[in-house]
Amino acid sequence: MSDPRQTQSIFTRGAVDLGALARSNAAAAQRSAQPTPASPSAHIVDVTEANFQNEVLQRSLTTPVVVDFYVAGSQPHQQFSPLLEKLAAESNGAWVLARADIEANPRLAQMFRIQGIPFVVAIVGGQPVDAFNQMLPEPHLRQWIDAVLKAAGVEVEQPEVPRLLAADDAMADGDLDAAEAAYRKILAETPNDAVAESGLAQVGLLRRTEGVDLGAVLAAAQAAPGDGVARLLAADVEVLSGEAEKAYLRLVDLIRRTAGDDRETARKHLVSLFAVAGPDDPAVAKARRALASAIF
Repeated sequence: MSDPRQTQSIFTRGAVDLGALARSNAAAAQRSAQPTPASPSAHIVDVTEANFQNEVLQRSLTTPVVVDFYVAGSQPHQQFSPLLEKLAAESNGAWVLARADIEANPRLAQMFRIQGIPFVVAIVGGQPVDAFNQMLPEPHLRQWIDAVLKAAGVEVEQPEVPRLLAADDAMADGDLDAAEAAYRKILAETPNDAVAESGLAQVGLLRRTEGVDLGAVLAAAQAAPGDGVARLLAADVEVLSGEAEKAYLRLVDLIRRTAGDDRETARKHLVSLFAVAGPDDPAVAKARRALASAIF
């Protein structure tokens, strides 16, 4: 998922004038006959036109706020809002869920140009950074919230996911078939899941190196520098031995020296080794730049 600060999506309809609410906040508070609702929990708050400035905009200066605009009794509210509440409770204060009834607070609906519900917007540093207007499945909603937190510079410990634990356990037990099936199932349900992609790449690495003599593989690659197959296996061994940077350099060099199908085979092999480490590994970022230089 892209950085929410770079996502224009819903906000391309026009700028959200949050200043208008701040300028008339005192008047709205005097005009509003409804009392400020009590917070359902420490991480969930009900907001109105009168308290939006303090409960959302001011709070977002220190903690990301996700605002759920809803219509009481509507199907989206009954089906989707409980999921947001569940994730807010799990977050342990990493972000706050603010709930706003747009029928009771029409000025909020006008301000955000809400055309339908659900409408969920993330507020960071007093400004909207991303929004969506559809009911997302839980995995996608978690990814969206994670991206918001990352954009806000918040680091949170990710809860353990049972299906990932089962896949990891299968690989630890040496049952590579079960591990592969589990990781593929996760990717079918949640495409581009970085953890599952890494797990699947590790399964492939373990299969390719199963039963090999690590020292003999490295010696064979050194003795026959023109043997592409030997160099691919040597790179696998180096990754297993904790020398991933050497493996990357070995394959980048192979890509520079080859062409056609051999080059593409080496490139795909290198990308699979990148997946083992994950996209945030600094060595991977460095090797990707070297790969781009070798190709172009």
